Amino acid sequence: MKTLLAATIAVFMLAPAAHAAGDDVKTIESDAAFADVASGIENAIVNRGFKVDYHGFIGDMLKRTASDVDAGKTLYKDAEFFTFCSAVVSRKVMEADIGDIAYCPYVVFAYETEEKPGTVTVGFRTLPEGGERDAVNALLTGIIEDAADGM
Repeated sequence: MKTLLAATIAVFMLAPAAHAAGDDVKTIESDAAFADVASGIENAIVNRGFKVDYHGFIGDMLKRTASDVDAGKTLYKDAEFFTFCSAVVSRKVMEADIGDIAYCPYVVFAYETEEKPGTVTVGFRTLPEGGERDAVNALLTGIIEDAADGM
């Protein structure tokens, strides 16, 4: 379990760095309180009948390890992510293209930066367009829209 968790966190941390400016990340900004947006993510996932597999506190980890890595600045006031998967949705996606296992679990994140307090960004990495992947992108878009409202 620890290995799976470490791998999930590593993928989450490395992938956005490689694609931070890319078109494969969809985000929405919210003026709702960070705690409301984070709670909104969890509620939006659960209210759709899914189970949150992991709730990561990446902002806390970065703060906790800042002195260990000689961090130059504080990045986030807060930053969290949630992972989940759906047997029904994922099966459809993977039956259409067996290689789409690469996109599971789905990750939704939220952060508030030190430089722009009061604005919370919520988002996800989009799957390539086409076929059953479009349904996953629509699902994830609905989740971040609900969360941005502080649901």
